[in-house]
Amino acid sequence: MGRAWAVEAIRKIERDFQRSADTHLIRVELPATPDVHLYLKDESTHPTGSLKHRLARSLFLYGLCNGWIGEGTTVIEASSGSTAVSEAYFARLLGLPFIAVMPRGTSAAKVDQIAFFGGRSHFVDDPAEVYAEAERLAHECGGHYMDQFTYAERATDWRGNNNIAESIFQQMAGEEHPIPRWVVVGAGTGGTSATIGRYIRYQQHATELCVVDPDNSVFYDYFRTGDPSLTTDCGSGIEGIGRPRVEPSFVAEVVDRMIHVPNAASIGAARFLARVLGRKYGASTGTNLYGALQLAHEMAARHEAGSVVTLACDPGNRYLDSYFCDEWLARSGYDTAPYEAPLTAFYERGEWVPRASGPASDAAN
Repeated sequence: MGRAWAVEAIRKIERDFQRSADTHLIRVELPATPDVHLYLKDESTHPTGSLKHRLARSLFLYGLCNGWIGEGTTVIEASSGSTAVSEAYFARLLGLPFIAVMPRGTSAAKVDQIAFFGGRSHFVDDPAEVYAEAERLAHECGGHYMDQFTYAERATDWRGNNNIAESIFQQMAGEEHPIPRWVVVGAGTGGTSATIGRYIRYQQHATELCVVDPDNSVFYDYFRTGDPSLTTDCGSGIEGIGRPRVEPSFVAEVVDRMIHVPNAASIGAARFLARVLGRKYGASTGTNLYGALQLAHEMAARHEAGSVVTLACDPGNRYLDSYFCDEWLARSGYDTAPYEAPLTAFYERGEWVPRASGPASDAAN
């Protein structure tokens, strides 16, 4: 009976996938640097509104095929919000209870979406406590702890099977520069960067992978030092990316370069993008964009033609009371103007003048 339920659960997930179209690849015009083409892979158009929809689907299939999830299993996840929203969607699809363990500061919009899909939110004061608390709850109720931070890099088939990397390269096939010079992503679990980095190598592309990292995240320093014991005592401030510890799913060896992006730059870039495209995305998209534009400038300075692809991770309507709220920025001590002005200068005139105090920094493998 348990095997039959799991087979039907997998069929439900696959049917849901077949009903969903692929996400859009948006060309962002760069008027002052016409030989460098910038693209946004818009993951906000998934049914649950973020890049994490792909991960949640993979994690559910992984748990079902491993025999970890069965009929009636309570599914529990540690999350900063978006993965939990997507997992709540799939839990409802399969008729399973779902609990999200999240930092208390998670945006209210994400909490509301988890509830909309029938999930329950369980909050902790210290972001570093989400792992142990999720594991404790799973043990207490006999449920399954998804543990995205461990399984993200192995639950997705990096060789293809319609993963995000394969989708990007298929959609780029007809463009003027079909093989990107760079793909730029952030890291939360590290699963997306691992999938894309492995796929690039498997397909033998010349593309390089750049991972951008916000303040109060250990990934950038781990990339530089190789020290897996690094930790921080607070969250990154950019929901969805950055972690207080080196997650098991982050595979530094497939990353060619990392850029540290200050939080004010991430938020400023998201606000800049909203003016350019007429639509809002979250600050993790801003982190991606800031790194992508830095690389685009470097290419233009070398008179190099080519393409840069990055990700639009989730919609900005989840952050109208934070990243897109001037009063919230003032209360939080973020001044985005010194970062928005240089981005505008690059967009309009091709000039890249990073802020003199606290600029982005980078490291290469």
